[in-house]
Amino acid sequence: MKKVIFLPVSLLSVLFFVGCQGLQKGPGDTFQLTVTSAGTGSGSVSSSPLGISCGSTCTATFPNNSQITLTATPDTGVTFSGWSGGGCSGTNTCTVTLAGDVTVTANFGTSLLSLNHIIFMAQENRSFDSYFGALRGYWAANGFPDQAIDGLPQFNSGGAPPSVPGCDPTQPFPASSVCVPDPANPVASYHFQTMCVENPSPSWNESHVDWNYNDPSGSFSQASGAPGAMNGFVKTAGDDARQIVPPFFDTNGIRAMGYYDGGDLNYYYFLASSFATSDRWFAPVMSRTPPNREYLIGGTSAGYVYPEGVNPPADSAPISSPTIFQELQAAGITWKIYVHPQTNPDGSQCATTQCLYNQSYIQNFTYGQTVLNQFPQNLVSTDQFITDAQNGTLPQVAQIEPASQTGLDEHPADSDPTPTAPPCCSVQAGAAYVSTLINAVMTGPSWKDSAFIFTFDEPGGFYDHVPPVPTVSPDGKPPVDLFSGDVCTIATGPLCDFTVTGFRIPMIVISPFTKKNFVSHLPADNTAILKLIETRFSLNPLTARDAAQPDMSLEFFDFTTVPWKTPPSPPGQNTSGQCYLDHLP
Repeated sequence: MKKVIFLPVSLLSVLFFVGCQGLQKGPGDTFQLTVTSAGTGSGSVSSSPLGISCGSTCTATFPNNSQITLTATPDTGVTFSGWSGGGCSGTNTCTVTLAGDVTVTANFGTSLLSLNHIIFMAQENRSFDSYFGALRGYWAANGFPDQAIDGLPQFNSGGAPPSVPGCDPTQPFPASSVCVPDPANPVASYHFQTMCVENPSPSWNESHVDWNYNDPSGSFSQASGAPGAMNGFVKTAGDDARQIVPPFFDTNGIRAMGYYDGGDLNYYYFLASSFATSDRWFAPVMSRTPPNREYLIGGTSAGYVYPEGVNPPADSAPISSPTIFQELQAAGITWKIYVHPQTNPDGSQCATTQCLYNQSYIQNFTYGQTVLNQFPQNLVSTDQFITDAQNGTLPQVAQIEPASQTGLDEHPADSDPTPTAPPCCSVQAGAAYVSTLINAVMTGPSWKDSAFIFTFDEPGGFYDHVPPVPTVSPDGKPPVDLFSGDVCTIATGPLCDFTVTGFRIPMIVISPFTKKNFVSHLPADNTAILKLIETRFSLNPLTARDAAQPDMSLEFFDFTTVPWKTPPSPPGQNTSGQCYLDHLP
Protein backbone atom coordinates (compact mmCIF):
# COMPACT_ATOMS: atom_id res chain seq x y z
CA MET A 1 0.00 0.00 0.00
CA LYS A 2 1.46 3.36 -1.12
CA LYS A 3 2.04 5.98 1.42
CA VAL A 4 0.43 9.34 0.60
CA ILE A 5 2.26 12.47 1.58
CA PHE A 6 0.30 15.68 1.92
CA LEU A 7 2.20 18.96 1.27
CA PRO A 8 1.19 22.34 2.50
CA VAL A 9 -0.72 24.48 0.00
CA SER A 10 2.00 27.16 0.02
CA LEU A 11 4.72 24.70 -1.09
CA LEU A 12 2.49 23.29 -3.82
CA SER A 13 2.05 26.79 -5.17
CA VAL A 14 5.81 27.31 -5.38
CA LEU A 15 6.41 24.04 -7.20
CA PHE A 16 3.57 24.79 -9.65
CA PHE A 17 5.11 28.22 -10.42
CA VAL A 18 8.57 26.77 -11.05
CA GLY A 19 7.24 24.04 -13.29
CA CYS A 20 5.25 26.48 -15.41
CA GLN A 21 7.98 29.11 -15.72
CA GLY A 22 10.82 26.70 -16.61
CA LEU A 23 14.03 28.71 -17.32
CA GLN A 24 12.45 32.16 -17.53
CA LYS A 25 14.75 34.71 -15.93
CA GLY A 26 13.76 37.20 -13.35
CA PRO A 27 14.45 40.93 -13.08
CA GLY A 28 17.92 40.37 -11.70
CA ASP A 29 19.11 38.12 -14.56
CA THR A 30 21.10 39.07 -17.70
CA PHE A 31 21.13 38.52 -21.49
CA GLN A 32 23.78 38.72 -24.21
CA LEU A 33 23.79 41.30 -27.01
CA THR A 34 26.00 40.31 -29.97
CA VAL A 35 26.90 42.76 -32.75
CA THR A 36 28.44 41.67 -36.04
CA SER A 37 29.44 43.65 -39.13
CA ALA A 38 28.79 42.62 -42.73
CA GLY A 39 29.17 43.95 -46.26
CA THR A 40 32.14 45.12 -48.32
CA GLY A 41 32.92 48.09 -46.10
CA SER A 42 34.17 48.49 -42.58
CA GLY A 43 33.29 50.51 -39.51
CA SER A 44 32.66 50.32 -35.79
CA VAL A 45 29.64 49.99 -33.48
CA SER A 46 29.32 51.43 -29.98
CA SER A 47 26.56 51.23 -27.40
CA SER A 48 24.87 53.30 -24.74
CA PRO A 49 25.13 52.22 -21.98
CA LEU A 50 28.74 51.14 -22.60
CA GLY A 51 29.54 47.54 -23.37
CA ILE A 52 29.64 47.23 -27.16
CA SER A 53 32.64 48.74 -28.94
CA CYS A 54 34.10 46.87 -31.90
CA GLY A 55 34.76 46.85 -35.61
CA SER A 56 33.89 43.22 -36.36
CA THR A 57 32.06 41.02 -33.81
CA CYS A 58 31.65 41.58 -30.10
CA THR A 59 29.34 40.51 -27.28
CA ALA A 60 28.30 42.18 -24.04
CA THR A 61 26.00 41.19 -21.18
CA PHE A 62 23.20 43.50 -19.97
CA PRO A 63 20.41 43.16 -17.36
CA ASN A 64 17.06 41.81 -18.42
CA ASN A 65 14.79 44.42 -20.08
CA SER A 66 17.71 46.82 -20.66
CA GLN A 67 17.34 49.28 -23.51
CA ILE A 68 20.60 49.41 -25.49
CA THR A 69 21.14 52.10 -28.14
CA LEU A 70 23.64 51.13 -30.88
CA THR A 71 25.47 53.65 -33.07
CA ALA A 72 27.30 52.63 -36.27
CA THR A 73 30.26 54.71 -37.45
CA PRO A 74 31.54 53.84 -40.95
CA ASP A 75 35.25 54.17 -41.70
CA THR A 76 36.42 57.00 -43.94
CA GLY A 77 34.93 56.61 -47.38
CA VAL A 78 32.59 53.80 -46.31
CA THR A 79 28.79 54.02 -46.18
CA PHE A 80 26.57 52.55 -43.46
CA SER A 81 23.80 50.78 -45.35
CA GLY A 82 21.62 49.76 -42.40
CA TRP A 83 20.84 47.38 -39.52
CA SER A 84 19.41 43.89 -39.62
CA GLY A 85 18.33 41.55 -36.83
CA GLY A 86 17.10 42.32 -33.33
CA GLY A 87 14.16 44.26 -34.68
CA CYS A 88 16.49 46.96 -36.03
CA SER A 89 16.36 48.53 -39.48
CA GLY A 90 17.26 51.75 -41.24
CA THR A 91 20.46 53.76 -40.97
CA ASN A 92 19.85 55.72 -37.77
CA THR A 93 20.68 54.49 -34.29
CA CYS A 94 19.18 51.18 -33.22
CA THR A 95 17.55 50.61 -29.78
CA VAL A 96 17.23 47.02 -28.56
CA THR A 97 15.16 45.99 -25.53
CA LEU A 98 16.70 42.82 -24.13
CA ALA A 99 14.18 40.14 -23.23
CA GLY A 100 16.53 37.40 -24.40
CA ASP A 101 19.83 36.94 -26.21
CA VAL A 102 19.88 39.12 -29.36
CA THR A 103 22.17 39.41 -32.42
CA VAL A 104 22.25 42.61 -34.49
CA THR A 105 24.18 43.08 -37.75
CA ALA A 106 25.60 46.41 -38.95
CA ASN A 107 25.98 46.49 -42.74
CA PHE A 108 28.74 48.66 -44.26
CA GLY A 109 29.10 49.30 -47.99
CA THR A 110 31.73 50.76 -50.32
CA SER A 111 31.66 53.33 -53.11
CA LEU A 112 34.03 55.68 -54.87
CA LEU A 113 34.29 57.50 -51.54
CA SER A 114 35.97 54.36 -50.19
CA LEU A 115 38.97 55.16 -52.39
CA ASN A 116 41.09 57.18 -49.98
CA HIS A 117 44.43 56.99 -51.80
CA ILE A 118 44.86 57.52 -55.56
CA ILE A 119 48.41 56.89 -56.74
CA PHE A 120 49.49 57.40 -60.34
CA MET A 121 52.76 56.77 -62.12
CA ALA A 122 53.75 57.07 -65.79
CA GLN A 123 56.90 55.39 -67.07
CA GLU A 124 58.51 56.38 -70.36
CA ASN A 125 57.95 55.80 -74.06
CA ARG A 126 56.24 52.49 -74.80
CA SER A 127 53.26 51.77 -77.04
CA PHE A 128 50.44 49.37 -76.22
CA ASP A 129 51.41 46.91 -78.98
CA SER A 130 55.09 46.97 -78.03
CA TYR A 131 54.29 46.03 -74.41
CA PHE A 132 50.84 44.44 -74.22
CA GLY A 133 50.19 43.34 -77.80
CA ALA A 134 50.89 39.72 -76.81
CA LEU A 135 48.53 39.60 -73.81
CA ARG A 136 46.11 37.13 -75.37
CA GLY A 137 48.90 34.64 -75.92
CA TYR A 138 49.88 35.03 -72.26
CA TRP A 139 46.31 34.32 -71.15
CA ALA A 140 46.21 31.09 -73.14
CA ALA A 141 49.53 29.92 -71.71
CA ASN A 142 48.77 30.85 -68.10
CA GLY A 143 45.12 29.94 -67.57
CA PHE A 144 43.55 33.39 -67.61
CA PRO A 145 40.06 33.72 -69.12
CA ASP A 146 40.05 34.64 -72.78
CA GLN A 147 38.25 37.78 -73.91
CA ALA A 148 38.35 40.42 -76.60
CA ILE A 149 41.43 42.64 -76.67
CA ASP A 150 42.76 44.62 -79.62
CA GLY A 151 46.37 43.46 -79.42
CA LEU A 152 48.78 42.44 -82.14
CA PRO A 153 46.84 40.55 -84.85
CA GLN A 154 49.15 37.53 -84.77
CA PHE A 155 47.97 36.83 -81.20
CA ASN A 156 44.32 37.72 -81.73
CA SER A 157 43.40 36.06 -85.01
CA GLY A 158 46.38 33.87 -85.76
CA GLY A 159 47.03 35.95 -88.85
CA ALA A 160 50.26 37.34 -90.17
CA PRO A 161 52.12 39.90 -88.07
CA PRO A 162 51.41 43.47 -89.21
CA SER A 163 54.09 45.25 -91.19
CA VAL A 164 54.97 48.71 -92.47
CA PRO A 165 57.22 49.82 -95.32
CA GLY A 166 60.91 49.54 -94.55
CA CYS A 167 63.77 51.65 -95.89
CA ASP A 168 64.59 51.38 -99.58
CA PRO A 169 67.61 49.02 -99.70
CA THR A 170 68.89 50.80 -102.81
CA GLN A 171 69.33 53.97 -100.72
CA PRO A 172 71.24 52.78 -97.66
CA PHE A 173 72.97 54.87 -95.03
CA PRO A 174 75.28 56.79 -95.32
CA ALA A 175 74.58 57.28 -99.01
CA SER A 176 71.11 58.50 -98.01
CA SER A 177 70.63 60.54 -94.86
CA VAL A 178 66.91 59.67 -94.75
CA CYS A 179 64.99 56.44 -94.80
CA VAL A 180 62.99 56.38 -98.02
CA PRO A 181 59.93 54.14 -97.45
CA ASP A 182 59.71 51.16 -99.76
CA PRO A 183 56.41 49.20 -99.64
CA ALA A 184 58.17 46.35 -101.44
CA ASN A 185 60.53 46.00 -98.44
CA PRO A 186 58.17 45.59 -95.46
CA VAL A 187 59.27 45.22 -91.84
CA ALA A 188 56.96 43.01 -89.80
CA SER A 189 56.19 43.05 -86.09
CA TYR A 190 58.67 40.79 -84.24
CA HIS A 191 59.61 39.67 -80.73
CA PHE A 192 62.52 41.59 -79.22
CA GLN A 193 65.37 39.36 -78.05
CA THR A 194 67.11 42.22 -76.25
CA MET A 195 65.73 44.02 -73.21
CA CYS A 196 67.56 47.19 -74.33
CA VAL A 197 66.91 49.13 -77.53
CA GLU A 198 67.97 52.39 -79.16
CA ASN A 199 65.46 55.20 -78.91
CA PRO A 200 62.97 55.88 -81.70
CA SER A 201 61.64 59.43 -81.52
CA PRO A 202 58.08 60.24 -80.45
CA SER A 203 58.34 63.98 -81.14
CA TRP A 204 55.78 66.09 -83.01
CA ASN A 205 57.08 65.57 -86.55
CA GLU A 206 57.88 61.90 -86.10
CA SER A 207 54.50 61.10 -84.51
CA HIS A 208 52.66 62.71 -87.38
CA VAL A 209 54.78 60.87 -89.93
CA ASP A 210 54.15 57.63 -88.02
CA TRP A 211 50.44 58.25 -88.49
CA ASN A 212 50.83 58.56 -92.27
CA TYR A 213 54.10 59.47 -93.99
CA ASN A 214 52.15 60.59 -97.07
CA ASP A 215 49.77 62.85 -95.12
CA PRO A 216 51.26 63.79 -91.70
CA SER A 217 48.87 66.68 -91.07
CA GLY A 218 45.77 64.61 -91.84
CA SER A 219 44.66 67.09 -94.46
CA PHE A 220 43.55 64.34 -96.87
CA SER A 221 42.76 61.15 -94.99
CA GLN A 222 41.21 62.69 -91.87
CA ALA A 223 39.16 65.11 -93.96
CA SER A 224 37.66 62.12 -95.79
CA GLY A 225 37.04 60.22 -92.57
CA ALA A 226 39.80 57.65 -93.19
CA PRO A 227 41.86 56.42 -90.22
CA GLY A 228 45.59 56.83 -90.04
CA ALA A 229 47.64 54.51 -92.20
CA MET A 230 50.04 53.90 -89.25
CA ASN A 231 52.80 53.34 -91.78
CA GLY A 232 55.67 55.67 -90.84
CA PHE A 233 57.22 54.05 -87.76
CA VAL A 234 60.20 52.46 -89.50
CA LYS A 235 60.87 55.59 -91.54
CA THR A 236 61.03 57.89 -88.51
CA ALA A 237 63.15 55.45 -86.49
CA GLY A 238 65.52 55.10 -89.44
CA ASP A 239 65.70 58.87 -89.97
CA ASP A 240 66.56 59.50 -86.33
CA ALA A 241 69.24 56.81 -86.30
CA ARG A 242 70.86 58.29 -89.40
CA GLN A 243 70.78 61.89 -88.22
CA ILE A 244 72.07 61.36 -84.66
CA VAL A 245 75.77 62.11 -84.31
CA PRO A 246 77.30 59.58 -84.11
CA PRO A 247 74.56 57.53 -85.81
CA PHE A 248 72.78 54.65 -84.11
CA PHE A 249 73.40 51.06 -85.18
CA ASP A 250 69.82 50.62 -86.42
CA THR A 251 69.87 52.98 -89.37
CA ASN A 252 67.01 51.05 -91.00
CA GLY A 253 64.57 51.69 -88.13
CA ILE A 254 63.47 48.09 -87.61
CA ARG A 255 63.53 48.56 -83.80
CA ALA A 256 60.21 50.41 -84.06
CA MET A 257 58.44 47.13 -84.88
CA GLY A 258 59.62 45.08 -81.89
CA TYR A 259 57.44 43.91 -79.00
CA TYR A 260 57.86 42.17 -75.64
CA ASP A 261 55.75 39.34 -74.25
CA GLY A 262 54.73 37.77 -70.96
CA GLY A 263 58.05 36.01 -70.54
CA ASP A 264 59.91 39.30 -70.80
CA LEU A 265 57.52 41.43 -68.73
CA ASN A 266 55.98 38.75 -66.53
CA TYR A 267 55.21 41.15 -63.65
CA TYR A 268 53.25 43.60 -65.82
CA TYR A 269 51.50 40.81 -67.72
CA PHE A 270 50.33 39.22 -64.47
CA LEU A 271 48.96 42.51 -63.14
CA ALA A 272 47.28 43.47 -66.43
CA SER A 273 45.67 40.02 -66.59
CA SER A 274 44.56 39.86 -62.95
CA PHE A 275 43.36 43.43 -62.52
CA ALA A 276 42.11 45.85 -65.20
CA THR A 277 43.68 47.24 -68.34
CA SER A 278 42.48 48.95 -71.52
CA ASP A 279 43.05 48.56 -75.24
CA ARG A 280 41.82 52.11 -75.88
CA TRP A 281 44.03 54.11 -73.52
CA PHE A 282 45.90 56.87 -75.35
CA ALA A 283 48.63 59.39 -74.72
CA PRO A 284 47.11 62.89 -74.60
CA VAL A 285 49.03 64.43 -77.52
CA MET A 286 50.96 63.31 -80.61
CA SER A 287 54.34 64.41 -79.35
CA ARG A 288 57.09 63.71 -76.87
CA THR A 289 57.46 63.47 -73.08
CA PRO A 290 57.16 67.05 -71.72
CA PRO A 291 53.81 68.03 -73.29
CA ASN A 292 52.30 64.64 -72.40
CA ARG A 293 53.44 64.95 -68.79
CA GLU A 294 52.02 68.47 -68.66
CA TYR A 295 48.66 67.01 -69.70
CA LEU A 296 49.09 64.33 -67.02
CA ILE A 297 49.16 66.84 -64.15
CA GLY A 298 47.62 69.95 -65.70
CA GLY A 299 45.26 68.79 -68.45
CA THR A 300 47.08 70.88 -71.08
CA SER A 301 50.48 71.80 -72.47
CA ALA A 302 49.25 75.35 -73.20
CA GLY A 303 50.06 74.82 -76.87
CA TYR A 304 53.61 73.51 -76.36
CA VAL A 305 54.69 70.49 -78.39
CA TYR A 306 58.36 70.71 -77.39
CA PRO A 307 60.05 71.16 -74.00
CA GLU A 308 59.93 74.72 -72.72
CA GLY A 309 62.89 76.74 -73.94
CA VAL A 310 63.57 74.72 -77.09
CA ASN A 311 62.11 77.36 -79.41
CA PRO A 312 62.14 80.73 -77.62
CA PRO A 313 60.57 83.16 -77.26
CA ALA A 314 57.35 81.30 -78.08
CA ASP A 315 57.85 78.74 -75.32
CA SER A 316 60.07 80.51 -72.81
CA ALA A 317 57.52 80.83 -69.98
CA PRO A 318 56.24 78.12 -67.62
CA ILE A 319 52.59 77.20 -67.96
CA SER A 320 50.40 79.47 -65.86
CA SER A 321 47.26 77.32 -65.80
CA PRO A 322 46.61 75.32 -62.60
CA THR A 323 47.76 71.79 -61.89
CA ILE A 324 45.86 69.08 -60.03
CA PHE A 325 48.08 69.71 -56.98
CA GLN A 326 46.99 73.33 -56.84
CA GLU A 327 43.34 72.26 -56.68
CA LEU A 328 44.07 69.58 -54.09
CA GLN A 329 45.89 72.07 -51.88
CA ALA A 330 43.03 74.56 -52.08
CA ALA A 331 40.52 71.84 -51.15
CA GLY A 332 42.54 70.57 -48.19
CA ILE A 333 43.27 67.22 -49.83
CA THR A 334 46.67 65.76 -48.91
CA TRP A 335 49.13 65.12 -51.76
CA LYS A 336 52.78 64.41 -52.48
CA ILE A 337 55.06 64.13 -55.48
CA TYR A 338 57.60 61.32 -55.05
CA VAL A 339 60.90 61.57 -56.94
CA HIS A 340 63.70 59.04 -57.16
CA PRO A 341 66.59 60.49 -55.10
CA GLN A 342 69.40 59.12 -57.25
CA THR A 343 70.58 61.72 -59.72
CA ASN A 344 73.26 59.82 -61.63
CA PRO A 345 74.15 56.23 -62.50
CA ASP A 346 77.15 56.58 -60.15
CA GLY A 347 74.71 56.53 -57.25
CA SER A 348 74.92 60.16 -56.12
CA GLN A 349 71.83 61.27 -54.23
CA CYS A 350 69.61 64.32 -54.07
CA ALA A 351 70.39 66.07 -50.80
CA THR A 352 67.93 68.96 -51.20
CA THR A 353 64.33 69.60 -52.17
CA GLN A 354 65.65 71.73 -55.03
CA CYS A 355 67.37 68.66 -56.44
CA LEU A 356 64.14 66.65 -56.32
CA TYR A 357 62.26 69.56 -57.84
CA ASN A 358 64.69 69.64 -60.77
CA GLN A 359 63.66 66.07 -61.62
CA SER A 360 59.91 66.72 -61.37
CA TYR A 361 57.68 67.99 -64.17
CA ILE A 362 55.88 70.29 -61.75
CA GLN A 363 58.66 72.75 -62.62
CA ASN A 364 57.03 73.23 -66.05
CA PHE A 365 54.20 75.12 -64.36
CA THR A 366 54.35 78.43 -62.51
CA TYR A 367 52.78 76.60 -59.56
CA GLY A 368 56.02 74.65 -59.31
CA GLN A 369 57.72 77.56 -57.58
CA THR A 370 54.87 77.68 -55.07
CA VAL A 371 55.43 74.00 -54.32
CA LEU A 372 59.16 74.55 -53.93
CA ASN A 373 58.84 77.59 -51.69
CA GLN A 374 55.67 76.92 -49.69
CA PHE A 375 55.14 73.14 -49.71
CA PRO A 376 58.60 71.55 -49.87
CA GLN A 377 57.36 68.79 -47.55
CA ASN A 378 55.17 67.58 -50.43
CA LEU A 379 58.15 66.93 -52.70
CA VAL A 380 59.88 63.83 -51.34
CA SER A 381 61.84 60.77 -52.42
CA THR A 382 60.50 57.44 -53.64
CA ASP A 383 62.17 55.89 -50.59
CA GLN A 384 59.63 57.84 -48.57
CA PHE A 385 56.86 56.43 -50.76
CA ILE A 386 57.76 52.89 -49.73
CA THR A 387 57.90 53.98 -46.10
CA ASP A 388 54.51 55.71 -46.38
CA ALA A 389 52.98 52.66 -48.06
CA GLN A 390 54.34 50.33 -45.39
CA ASN A 391 53.29 52.58 -42.49
CA GLY A 392 49.83 53.52 -43.76
CA THR A 393 50.77 57.20 -44.11
CA LEU A 394 50.15 57.69 -47.83
CA PRO A 395 48.54 60.99 -48.84
CA GLN A 396 45.16 61.06 -50.52
CA VAL A 397 46.78 61.70 -53.91
CA ALA A 398 50.31 60.67 -54.85
CA GLN A 399 52.26 61.05 -58.07
CA ILE A 400 55.44 59.04 -58.62
CA GLU A 401 57.86 60.55 -61.12
CA PRO A 402 59.94 58.20 -63.33
CA ALA A 403 63.47 57.28 -62.22
CA SER A 404 64.98 58.69 -65.39
CA GLN A 405 68.40 59.57 -64.02
CA THR A 406 69.03 55.94 -63.07
CA GLY A 407 67.89 54.33 -66.31
CA LEU A 408 64.92 52.71 -64.53
CA ASP A 409 62.17 54.60 -66.38
CA GLU A 410 61.95 52.07 -69.26
CA HIS A 411 62.92 54.80 -71.73
CA PRO A 412 64.93 53.42 -74.65
CA ALA A 413 68.61 54.34 -74.79
CA ASP A 414 69.19 57.92 -75.91
CA SER A 415 72.77 57.15 -76.96
CA ASP A 416 74.95 54.16 -77.66
CA PRO A 417 77.42 53.20 -74.92
CA THR A 418 81.15 53.61 -75.11
CA PRO A 419 83.04 50.36 -75.84
CA THR A 420 83.66 49.69 -72.13
CA ALA A 421 80.25 50.74 -70.80
CA PRO A 422 77.15 48.51 -70.52
CA PRO A 423 74.07 49.35 -72.61
CA CYS A 424 71.16 51.27 -71.16
CA CYS A 425 68.28 50.74 -70.34
CA SER A 426 66.72 47.36 -69.58
CA VAL A 427 62.93 47.20 -69.57
CA GLN A 428 63.20 44.36 -67.08
CA ALA A 429 65.22 46.47 -64.65
CA GLY A 430 62.63 49.23 -64.95
CA ALA A 431 59.75 46.84 -64.37
CA ALA A 432 61.54 45.33 -61.36
CA TYR A 433 61.88 48.82 -59.89
CA VAL A 434 58.19 49.56 -60.44
CA SER A 435 57.31 46.27 -58.74
CA THR A 436 58.89 47.49 -55.48
CA LEU A 437 56.49 50.46 -55.47
CA ILE A 438 53.33 48.58 -56.39
CA ASN A 439 54.12 45.69 -54.05
CA ALA A 440 54.64 48.13 -51.17
CA VAL A 441 51.02 49.23 -51.60
CA MET A 442 49.63 45.73 -52.16
CA THR A 443 51.23 44.42 -48.95
CA GLY A 444 50.70 47.54 -46.84
CA PRO A 445 47.88 48.67 -44.56
CA SER A 446 46.50 51.13 -47.14
CA TRP A 447 45.75 48.43 -49.72
CA LYS A 448 42.14 48.28 -48.54
CA ASP A 449 41.35 51.79 -49.80
CA SER A 450 43.93 52.54 -52.51
CA ALA A 451 44.18 52.56 -56.29
CA PHE A 452 47.51 52.51 -58.11
CA ILE A 453 47.14 53.63 -61.74
CA PHE A 454 50.19 52.64 -63.74
CA THR A 455 50.75 53.86 -67.28
CA PHE A 456 53.24 55.50 -69.66
CA ASP A 457 53.57 59.09 -70.82
CA GLU A 458 53.61 58.38 -74.56
CA PRO A 459 54.44 55.52 -76.98
CA GLY A 460 58.02 56.49 -77.77
CA GLY A 461 57.83 55.96 -81.53
CA PHE A 462 57.15 52.22 -81.20
CA TYR A 463 54.61 50.65 -83.52
CA ASP A 464 50.93 50.47 -82.69
CA HIS A 465 48.28 49.39 -85.17
CA VAL A 466 45.39 51.47 -83.72
CA PRO A 467 45.17 55.11 -84.87
CA PRO A 468 44.68 57.97 -82.38
CA VAL A 469 41.09 59.07 -81.81
CA PRO A 470 39.30 62.44 -81.88
CA THR A 471 39.17 64.32 -78.59
CA VAL A 472 38.64 67.90 -77.40
CA SER A 473 41.11 70.73 -77.22
CA PRO A 474 41.85 71.53 -73.59
CA ASP A 475 41.86 75.31 -74.03
CA GLY A 476 41.51 76.12 -77.73
CA LYS A 477 45.20 76.94 -78.10
CA PRO A 478 47.01 75.89 -81.29
CA PRO A 479 50.66 74.74 -81.29
CA VAL A 480 52.73 77.78 -80.29
CA ASP A 481 56.33 76.58 -80.60
CA LEU A 482 56.64 74.87 -83.98
CA PHE A 483 59.80 75.46 -86.02
CA SER A 484 59.71 76.53 -89.62
CA GLY A 485 59.32 73.41 -91.74
CA ASP A 486 57.67 71.37 -88.99
CA VAL A 487 54.59 69.30 -89.78
CA CYS A 488 51.60 71.67 -89.83
CA THR A 489 53.68 74.72 -90.83
CA ILE A 490 53.56 73.66 -94.48
CA ALA A 491 50.15 72.01 -94.73
CA THR A 492 47.43 72.21 -92.10
CA GLY A 493 44.85 69.59 -91.22
CA PRO A 494 42.90 67.95 -88.41
CA LEU A 495 46.11 66.71 -86.75
CA CYS A 496 47.49 70.24 -86.45
CA ASP A 497 45.93 71.17 -83.14
CA PHE A 498 45.07 69.26 -79.96
CA THR A 499 41.78 67.64 -81.01
CA VAL A 500 43.33 64.21 -81.64
CA THR A 501 44.95 62.02 -78.97
CA GLY A 502 48.39 60.50 -79.17
CA PHE A 503 48.90 56.79 -79.80
CA ARG A 504 47.90 53.97 -77.45
CA ILE A 505 49.94 53.28 -74.33
CA PRO A 506 49.89 50.50 -71.69
CA MET A 507 47.97 51.03 -68.46
CA ILE A 508 46.88 48.97 -65.46
CA VAL A 509 44.48 49.84 -62.61
CA ILE A 510 45.59 48.03 -59.44
CA SER A 511 43.18 48.18 -56.50
CA PRO A 512 41.05 45.98 -54.25
CA PHE A 513 38.09 47.53 -56.09
CA THR A 514 39.38 46.74 -59.60
CA LYS A 515 37.29 44.45 -61.75
CA LYS A 516 39.00 41.07 -62.23
CA ASN A 517 40.50 40.17 -65.62
CA PHE A 518 38.93 43.29 -67.12
CA VAL A 519 39.74 44.93 -70.45
CA SER A 520 38.17 48.31 -71.15
CA HIS A 521 37.41 49.29 -74.73
CA LEU A 522 36.30 52.82 -73.83
CA PRO A 523 38.54 55.52 -75.41
CA ALA A 524 40.35 57.65 -72.85
CA ASP A 525 43.70 59.33 -72.36
CA ASN A 526 45.90 60.01 -69.34
CA THR A 527 43.83 63.03 -68.33
CA ALA A 528 41.14 60.54 -67.26
CA ILE A 529 43.31 60.09 -64.15
CA LEU A 530 42.69 63.76 -63.40
CA LYS A 531 38.96 63.17 -63.94
CA LEU A 532 39.02 60.32 -61.41
CA ILE A 533 40.76 62.48 -58.81
CA GLU A 534 38.36 65.36 -59.46
CA THR A 535 35.31 63.11 -59.20
CA ARG A 536 36.48 61.45 -56.00
CA PHE A 537 37.36 64.68 -54.20
CA SER A 538 34.68 66.96 -55.72
CA LEU A 539 37.10 69.20 -57.63
CA ASN A 540 36.39 71.23 -60.74
CA PRO A 541 37.93 70.15 -64.07
CA LEU A 542 41.25 71.76 -64.93
CA THR A 543 40.51 72.03 -68.66
CA ALA A 544 37.98 70.94 -71.25
CA ARG A 545 40.14 67.86 -71.94
CA ASP A 546 39.93 66.25 -68.52
CA ALA A 547 36.29 67.33 -68.24
CA ALA A 548 35.51 65.30 -71.39
CA GLN A 549 37.10 62.06 -70.15
CA PRO A 550 35.02 59.03 -69.13
CA ASP A 551 34.51 58.29 -65.44
CA MET A 552 37.09 55.65 -64.52
CA SER A 553 35.20 54.79 -61.34
CA LEU A 554 32.30 53.47 -63.44
CA GLU A 555 34.48 51.68 -66.00
CA PHE A 556 37.26 49.97 -64.05
CA PHE A 557 35.96 49.52 -60.50
CA ASP A 558 33.54 47.23 -58.68
CA PHE A 559 32.63 48.72 -55.31
CA THR A 560 29.85 46.18 -54.71
CA THR A 561 31.88 42.98 -54.34
CA VAL A 562 35.45 44.34 -53.82
CA PRO A 563 37.08 41.70 -56.07
CA TRP A 564 40.61 41.97 -54.66
CA LYS A 565 40.00 42.47 -50.94
CA THR A 566 42.91 40.05 -50.57
CA PRO A 567 45.48 40.97 -53.22
CA PRO A 568 47.05 38.33 -55.47
CA SER A 569 50.73 37.43 -55.20
CA PRO A 570 52.49 38.64 -58.35
CA PRO A 571 55.65 36.93 -59.60
CA GLY A 572 59.04 38.52 -59.24
CA GLN A 573 60.02 40.37 -62.38
CA ASN A 574 62.40 38.44 -64.63
CA THR A 575 65.77 40.21 -64.94
CA SER A 576 67.80 37.64 -66.88
CA GLY A 577 67.13 38.91 -70.39
CA GLN A 578 69.96 39.92 -72.70
CA CYS A 579 70.77 43.59 -73.09
CA TYR A 580 72.48 44.80 -76.25
CA LEU A 581 72.03 47.57 -78.81
CA ASP A 582 74.40 46.70 -81.64
CA HIS A 583 72.14 44.32 -83.57
CA LEU A 584 68.50 43.41 -84.02
CA PRO A 585 66.27 41.54 -83.65
